[in-house]
Amino acid sequence: MAKVKNKRENHNTKRGRYYAERGREMPGRDSRGGRPKPEGNGKTRRIESAGRTDFEKREETPDGSLIIGRNPVMEALKSGREIDKLMVSSREGSMIKILAMAKEQSVPVIMVEKAALDRIAAGRPHQGVVAYVSPYAYSELEDVFSLAEKRGEDPFLVLLDNLEDPHNLGAIMRTAECAGAHGILIPRRHACGLTEVVAKASAGAVEYMPVVKVTNMAQTVEELKSRGIWTAACDMGGKPYYQANLSGPLAVVIGSEGAGISKLVREKCDFVVSMPMVGHITSLNASNAAAVIMYEVRKQRDGN
Repeated sequence: MAKVKNKRENHNTKRGRYYAERGREMPGRDSRGGRPKPEGNGKTRRIESAGRTDFEKREETPDGSLIIGRNPVMEALKSGREIDKLMVSSREGSMIKILAMAKEQSVPVIMVEKAALDRIAAGRPHQGVVAYVSPYAYSELEDVFSLAEKRGEDPFLVLLDNLEDPHNLGAIMRTAECAGAHGILIPRRHACGLTEVVAKASAGAVEYMPVVKVTNMAQTVEELKSRGIWTAACDMGGKPYYQANLSGPLAVVIGSEGAGISKLVREKCDFVVSMPMVGHITSLNASNAAAVIMYEVRKQRDGN
C-alpha cells in the first residue's frame, strides 16, 4: 500500500510541475496541487453563517450589478450613471471625494465593516467601496407626462412611498402596465430599486413602465398638485375607493409594507381612499391594494 501511495504522490508532483511551468493550475486542484477547489463560478453567492445578520446576508446576494474599487466607482459617479447605493468601510483618502460626489448626487451611503465588503466583493480588491447599480434605466418625470400626452390621456401615476419588497414592486409594475398607468415614482432612499428580482416579478413590465426616482416624496406630491394632478392616498380612514372620484389627472399613493404612507405624504395628498375590511385581517398586501385601486381608476376612465 505504501508503494501505491508513493507512486500516486510522485504522479501528482509531476502533474503539478507540468502545470506550474506553464503558469496554470492543475484541474480540480489549487495552485499547490492540494485540496480540490471549492465549487462555484467566482460570482458573488449567498453564504449562510450562524450569527450573521439578515442585512449582511441580503447584501451578499445583490440582484443588480456591482462596481468595485475606488477608481471605477469614482468614474461611475463622474459619468452620471444611476447608482442605487454605496457600501463603504472607510472615509479616508480618495474616499472623501467619492463621498462628496455621492452626497451631491443624493446617492445613499451605508457604512459597513471591511469584512462585509470582502464578502460582497467575493475576493476582488474593493479598496473600501462597492457601488450597487441598476441593470435597468430610470426615467424622468417629463417622460411620464410625455407618454400620457402621446396617448392622448390624462396623466395616471402611481407613487410608492418607501416600498422595500422587490416582489411587491414588480407586481405593482405589472398591474400598472396592464391598467394603463403612465409611470411609477419611487424615492431614492429607503426603497427598492430596479433589480433582477423586480424585473422577474414584473413579468416583463419593467421594459415598458417608466420608473422615476425622486428625492423627496412629499415635495413630489406638491409638484404634481401644482401641475394639476389630483393625489389620492390609499390608506385607512378614508372614503371607500369605489365612492371616490378617480377620473381625470391622478396620482395614487401606496405605502410601504409595514408602516404604510408616511404622515407628511398623507397630509400633502388631496384625499384618502380606503378599502372595506370585513375579515379579521385589517390590511392588504401593498401590491394587492395597488391592483384594486388601479383597476378602479381604469373602470372610471372607461366610463363603467
